[in-house]
Amino acid sequence: MATAGAKKTRSKEKPGKSPAVLPTLTPAERVDLLRKMVLIRRFEQKAAQAFMQAKIKGFCHLYIGQEAVAVGSISTLHENDSVITAYRDHGHALARGMSSRECMAELFGKITGCSRGKGGSMHFFSKEKHFHGGHGIVGGQTPLAAGIAFAQKYRGSGEVTVCYLGDGAVNQGAFHEALNLAALWKLPVIYVIENNEYAMGTSQHRSSAGYPLVKRADGYDMAGITANGSDLDDVREKMWDAVQLARTESLPSLVEIKTYRYRGHSMSDPGHYRTKDEIENRKKEADPLALYRDRLYKEKALTEKQYEEIERQCVAEAEDSIAFAESSPEPEVATVFEDIFAPEDQMPEFRPPIGS
Repeated sequence: MATAGAKKTRSKEKPGKSPAVLPTLTPAERVDLLRKMVLIRRFEQKAAQAFMQAKIKGFCHLYIGQEAVAVGSISTLHENDSVITAYRDHGHALARGMSSRECMAELFGKITGCSRGKGGSMHFFSKEKHFHGGHGIVGGQTPLAAGIAFAQKYRGSGEVTVCYLGDGAVNQGAFHEALNLAALWKLPVIYVIENNEYAMGTSQHRSSAGYPLVKRADGYDMAGITANGSDLDDVREKMWDAVQLARTESLPSLVEIKTYRYRGHSMSDPGHYRTKDEIENRKKEADPLALYRDRLYKEKALTEKQYEEIERQCVAEAEDSIAFAESSPEPEVATVFEDIFAPEDQMPEFRPPIGS
């Protein structure tokens, strides 16, 4: 459902240009999206166990309950599009196609990790997958996303950037500065608010004035779109509109996806601000894995036996990632001085903008 801001920014179709339609997925492709969600959850559960065993140091922010947001939205992108997010980044990395092994090894601080053991939970990166992090500063990724989108428009690449942030980040100054420039310069960027209702331990209604949060799009004359984060198909449909707006018209948008996390803000959060009944009711009523699995059952795209096999494979992959991380070597001390500056022979060649 779009706000009035969406109507203001949508231009008429150019002559001879047919509107893009969200591609219909095959039953096998739909099952694969379910498999990705199951993998994220089993990976996160194993990560939680490893943290409790003191095998993972520092922070650890889990994505359990929010799987449909990352999987659904990223499934609408091209492989060369850019993704950037905040510190709750494990789910996005796996949804983007990064391996369980390199992600778990990063959590363990091993040299085989996606950031060579330097980033940990909050700083996953993959140049190959165009995954630009994992950022620990609240809202810090939002101006970076504007910069990436600026480069995409400057080069005329036709690519887009998707930037994820939590509901608590919408009150940061950097967020508003980024939206202002994105709208002013008409950048191909989609800002996705993963509204899990709590900014750390503070209820959204106690921390943010102006509801729903997507209304902030109106102040910048941007498209504002909302989606149900428990429904993967709804996430795909709404994100497709935003992605096409960015790709075909180079216009930014703000997407608010309502979701819910089952665990605390981080592994060190006891979560006393929520009751057990609240969490259990959300699991029963709106668990994204169960809802999508049951939909596939109803569509005859999946059988219970096939789902059991998916569960078995995902648990095995998560366990394998733990074994890989444990057996991987620690980084050598000398590596602390590496990966700071790009080698001169890898510096991008300056190219003037299109039309200059």
